Amino acid sequence: MQTKPIVWTIAGSDSGGGAGIQADLLTFADLGCHGCTAITANTAQNTVEVAAVNAVPLDVLSGQLEALQRDLFPDAIKIGLVANAGQVLALAEFLHRLKAVTPVPVIYDPVAVATSGDNLAEEGIGELVMRELFPLCDLVTPNLHELEWLARAPVGSAEQIQHAARLLHAGGCRAVLVTGGHAEIQPGEVADLLWDGARSDWLIGDKQPSVNTHGTGCTLSSAIAACTALGYPLRDACVVAKAYVQRGLRLGDGDTVGSGPGPVGHCGWPVEMVDFPRVLLPQEESASLYGTFDASGSRLFTSDFAATDSGTLGLYPVVDSVEWLEKLAAEGVKTLQLRIKEAGTNLRGQVERAVAIGRQYRLRLFINDHWQLAIECGAYGVHLGQEDLQAADLKAIRAAGLKLGISTHGFYELLRAYRYRPSYLAIGAIFATDTKDMSDQLQGVAKLARMAALVTDIPLVAIGGINIERAPAVAATGVGSIAVVSAITRAADYRQAVRELRAICGN
Repeated sequence: MQTKPIVWTIAGSDSGGGAGIQADLLTFADLGCHGCTAITANTAQNTVEVAAVNAVPLDVLSGQLEALQRDLFPDAIKIGLVANAGQVLALAEFLHRLKAVTPVPVIYDPVAVATSGDNLAEEGIGELVMRELFPLCDLVTPNLHELEWLARAPVGSAEQIQHAARLLHAGGCRAVLVTGGHAEIQPGEVADLLWDGARSDWLIGDKQPSVNTHGTGCTLSSAIAACTALGYPLRDACVVAKAYVQRGLRLGDGDTVGSGPGPVGHCGWPVEMVDFPRVLLPQEESASLYGTFDASGSRLFTSDFAATDSGTLGLYPVVDSVEWLEKLAAEGVKTLQLRIKEAGTNLRGQVERAVAIGRQYRLRLFINDHWQLAIECGAYGVHLGQEDLQAADLKAIRAAGLKLGISTHGFYELLRAYRYRPSYLAIGAIFATDTKDMSDQLQGVAKLARMAALVTDIPLVAIGGINIERAPAVAATGVGSIAVVSAITRAADYRQAVRELRAICGN
């Protein structure tokens, strides 16, 4: 039984061991995947020069691909150096056939020029690459040099980068991630642009002083492919891969080889927030790419909502009526959410009554969505989903002293919500649930544990499909709080369910 996802790298071999398939295989192994190779070229290179690029014959490349397809079918594919026009056409034909079997995600790092300045690919194939390969790619990851080469457009400013990225996307790929390691947007920072045709995200990181930078582009794209094979959605895969490379730059200077730039470190799964990119918030994006800065140069954003009165929120039932709220408060539950989706004509009355019950029992009571009423009625806090977050007046919520909880679904949304500095972050859906269809956003216990280890300064709540049988594994991740709905409201004996779940949650 296969236990590891299979990821292919279709790329060149770096005789110096710093980039190409060598970097890809190290990355795949580091992130828990099995790597397979189809070599497009054997390069004669070291840390200071590329002496030769020897493209493999087409029958050799095709033979590798066909052998892999027969026995080691991929969960994701990373493409690096495609050395000449013949390889572009052969690879496009093969991918057409492969994707007819199953829609395998393809991540393409359009390698053309080495860091040393040496040409790696055949002159003049950029247009062919865009026409033949781009429509088969889920993500293309050019650096600024490669972006300019492919788009045939200047990339000196943020607006020009955005324009060139849109030109590449128009070539048919699903998304473009422009890596900004060759330019600083704000002193000490580097910015990457992710564009998928619907929206753009600027991912901001701190510039690292590392001398070992060889193979960063290969490592990034192969890390994205590995995360995709592990089931991460595109934006999650991108931010985790960015953190993986950042960790390698930050920790990888211990061993230096050669007299030029050494290979970027492969230092294991990123586990520290310092390595993850900062996702620009809407108020920053609307001001400009550079955001809004205070006198010290720090980015300003709606932040530091009132803290909860406990670092862990324990059992956290989400109920749809004041009656349920009162019953559970009487059982000693201290954290509750009132989520009324069908408000009827007396919404204010229900919220007022809920707030009164909250005060009577000294509850941590959060009102879902209805932030205006929560403010007017003096609620303890409000909970907002990702969509509601954009429409709510966050400054008003903060000024009123209300606590704020935010729903997140994966690493990207977690990072984005984290920058608001809310009172807590909810992570879901952990398992499939009857409450709503979250099948494309299931986190599972393993991802939850990684996120719980990453965010240690804000309380976390796990939600989605958690019942009494699953709760112990969820609690073991260290998440600190478990939100439930039907595990209590549909239980044969809700009082017994509350006692068992409180025992598991430690509160």
